[in-house]
Amino acid sequence: MNPKPNTTRSGTAKANEGEYLSLRLGSEEYAIGILQVQEIRSYEDPTRMVNAPLFVKGVINLRGVIVPIVDLRLKLNLPRAEYTEFTVVIILKVHGTVIGVVVDSVSDVVSIKAESIKPAPQFESVLDSRFITGLVHLGDRTLIVMNIESLLNHAELGMLS
Repeated sequence: MNPKPNTTRSGTAKANEGEYLSLRLGSEEYAIGILQVQEIRSYEDPTRMVNAPLFVKGVINLRGVIVPIVDLRLKLNLPRAEYTEFTVVIILKVHGTVIGVVVDSVSDVVSIKAESIKPAPQFESVLDSRFITGLVHLGDRTLIVMNIESLLNHAELGMLS
C-alpha cells in the first residue's frame, strides 16, 4: 500500500521549513537552506576573470569543476571586510550550477518551522527584498532567511544558463 502524500500543507510552507545553515555577514546573521550546501571550505584566492561583475571574486578549480566565487558582502552592497581565518566559502548548488559564496563565518545548522518565518518589513534599501524570504527569531538571535535562488540567479551573476 502506497502512503498518501501530505496534502495539508502548502507548497510554500514545505519549501521554507527545514534545516538552515546560519552565517554571518558583518553584524547580521543570515540563514540559507542546508539542502543547497555541498561543502564549506576555507577561503583561498580565486583566479580573477576579466569582465566579471565586481562581486564575483573569480573562479576556483574544485575537483575538476570550475566554480565561480561570489563575495556576498559585495553582492548585497555591504561594507567590505578584511578576510580573516574565519572567512569561509560555502559551496552551493543553485539552479543546477555549483557556486561558491564568501561569508565572514558560519555558525551552526538550525531547524526552522515555516510558521516561524515572519515577513521582512519592506524598505527602500540597498538590500533587494527579492533576496529575503523573511526573519526568524531563535532565542536572542534574529536570522535573515535568504532566498539564495533569487540572489544567485544566472542573470544576476551575468552568467549564461
